Amino acid sequence: MWNLTEPRNKAASKILAGIAFAAFCAACGGAESADGRRGNSNANTENADAPITISVAKTESRQVPAYIQASGSLVADETSNIAPKVAGKVANVYANVGEFVSQGSLIAKIDDRDALLQLSTARANVKQEVAAVRQAEARLGLTANGSFSASSIPEVRSAEALYQQGLAEQRQAEANEKRYRELVETGDVAMVTYEQFKTARDTARARSNSLLQIRGITVNTAKQNNQAIKSAEAAVEAAQTQVATAQQAVADTVIRAPFSGFISDRPVAVGEFVSTATVIATLLRSNPIKIQIQIAEADIPAVQLGRGVSVQVDAFKDRNFAGTVTSVNPALDTTSRSAVVEARIDNGENLLRTGMFGSARIIKEGGGTGIFVPKTAVYNDLSTQSYRAFVVVDGIVKLRVLQLGTEEGDFYQILDGLNADETVATSNLEQLYEGARVSS
Repeated sequence: MWNLTEPRNKAASKILAGIAFAAFCAACGGAESADGRRGNSNANTENADAPITISVAKTESRQVPAYIQASGSLVADETSNIAPKVAGKVANVYANVGEFVSQGSLIAKIDDRDALLQLSTARANVKQEVAAVRQAEARLGLTANGSFSASSIPEVRSAEALYQQGLAEQRQAEANEKRYRELVETGDVAMVTYEQFKTARDTARARSNSLLQIRGITVNTAKQNNQAIKSAEAAVEAAQTQVATAQQAVADTVIRAPFSGFISDRPVAVGEFVSTATVIATLLRSNPIKIQIQIAEADIPAVQLGRGVSVQVDAFKDRNFAGTVTSVNPALDTTSRSAVVEARIDNGENLLRTGMFGSARIIKEGGGTGIFVPKTAVYNDLSTQSYRAFVVVDGIVKLRVLQLGTEEGDFYQILDGLNADETVATSNLEQLYEGARVSS
């Protein structure tokens, strides 16, 4: 109705101006379309009717192996906390954290001045003991390393000669005594003369017995001197053992890598005093590397030594690392009722590191059928946080929401949302929607 507070002609002017402005807008801009796009209605109708050009592919049905899924941590195949064999001051450190060292490579060196001094002393003791052996050999008239024979010793030979001489004199005296005794019996010689020869016989016998004892004493002395040589030789061997011990002490000041691997820790510095309990460095053998996972009690019968394992880590999500089961702990954890399983993985490229978290799949007997689709057919809809695919049926798009499984090369396994041998769009996915017309 008219506003009675203003003239009629003025109100009529406003109405006419509004009609003119609406006509101008209709002629210049057009109306907004139902799908949110603005423009000429005829043009929108033509665009809606035009099919979207796409490329297509077929979903595939494949055999999928059965597996046990578990997670765990990667650990080094061998870990060694290297400690010195002798205490002392660190003279030098040759390996740093992160370096790869080969077996036998020099890790560190302990000050060896005391050990070298002990070695010099031990070597001097050897010379002294060898000299004692030579002296004992010379005392017996032996050459160096000569064999012992009591009869060859000069003192023994001299004693033997005296004894033989005395023995000969005894025989002569006994013969004389016998002859003169017979002459006394026949009356040809006086008793006084016989008594002289009898006394000479007794004296010769006594001297012979004395020389026999002297010979025995001389032989025993020679044997004792020979034992002195053996004792001196034993002292040489003991001194040589001390030399070997001192040499080992010098060698122990050099610390070497027990196996090839990477230095993960080196807590000591040059000049620091260390004992045999001090860790000089920590060495890891990471090729191969192991993963330790926990397997549920029900799955333990399916895990056998040598069974194949596929491992993934967050650092390399697009790669699978192959390994094999190397051990299954015979004891279960009483709390979780699970067993620890170790699998060994080749790590020649040194991509896997100790402490990484890994997801492992252990292949077991049996399996089933899975649906696979090219990765290009899967659309990640960020607005709905879902994965989608567009199935093409008679040129019309059908929207499917997917549940993805594992990746195999350029394909995804589809756990839900697609069937085998369906045609899916693989290009221009961002332009497609439910009911869209397409051409390929």
